[in-house]
Amino acid sequence: MALSPARLDRFARHIVLPEVGGAGQAALAAAHVVLVGLGGMGSPALQYLAAAGIGKLTLLDDDAVEPGNLQRQTIYAERDVGHGKAVAARRWLANFDNTLEVSISDTRIGPDNAARLIAGADLVLDGTDNFATRLAVSDACVTAAIPLTSAAVGRFQGQVASFAGHLPDQPCYRCFVGDAFDAEDCDTCAEDGMLGAMAGWVGSFAAMQAIRVLLAGHAALGNPQWGTLHLLDGLKPGMRTLTIAKDPGCAACSASG
Repeated sequence: MALSPARLDRFARHIVLPEVGGAGQAALAAAHVVLVGLGGMGSPALQYLAAAGIGKLTLLDDDAVEPGNLQRQTIYAERDVGHGKAVAARRWLANFDNTLEVSISDTRIGPDNAARLIAGADLVLDGTDNFATRLAVSDACVTAAIPLTSAAVGRFQGQVASFAGHLPDQPCYRCFVGDAFDAEDCDTCAEDGMLGAMAGWVGSFAAMQAIRVLLAGHAALGNPQWGTLHLLDGLKPGMRTLTIAKDPGCAACSASG
C-alpha cells in the first residue's frame, strides 16, 4: 500500500525507525483490527492503534458511557455520558483521523455471534471484563485463525499476552485460564477499584503488542511473542513475564480437546 505525502509526514517518526520503516507503516495502514470492549483497556488501546495508522478498525461494545468511566476511559468526555461507547468512540476517531475506515457494533458479543463480529480481522484485541466473553472471543479467533491480543487490569495489576492458538505449537487464551471460567461472574473494577493511569499503561502496552503482531513478516519489530504473558505491577512498579504452554487437552485449540 502506497502512502500519500500527508500520511508519510504524519507517520514520519515511525518510518525513520529501522524496526518499522516504510514497509512496516504500509502494513499497519493495510491492517484490520477488531477491538472488543471500549472501556479501560480498549480506550487507550484505540488511541494508540489509531495513532499508529491502523487502516481499518471495528469497534464492539454494548455499553453506554457512565460518569464513573471518565476516570480511566480517556476517549470519552462529559458530553458522551449516556451515549453508546461504540458511537462515542467512532466520534473520537472522526475527530482524530477521519481517513481511517471505522465500523461499529453495539451488539453484545458471545459464542453465537463472535465469529461474525470478528470476521475479516487481521487481529482481535480483547479488553472485556469477564471470562465468559474473553473465552468466547478466543474460541472464535482459534476457529477463524485470527491472532488475539488479550489485556486485563485491576487495581494496580495488569496482564497482556498475544495468542495464536490456531497454530499447532502455540497456546490460546483458554489454555491459559482453562474451562472453569466460562461463567459470566468476574470481579469488577467497581468492586475492587482501579488506578486510572494503570488502565492507560496496560492499554497502551496492549496496543504495542498488537503492533508487534501486525508487523510480523513486514518489519524487524514484528515478533508476536506468542504465549508470553506480561504481568504489569503498578505498585512496585515493574514487569515480569511468564510463558504459557499449549494445553494438549484444550477444548478449543488442541486436536485431543
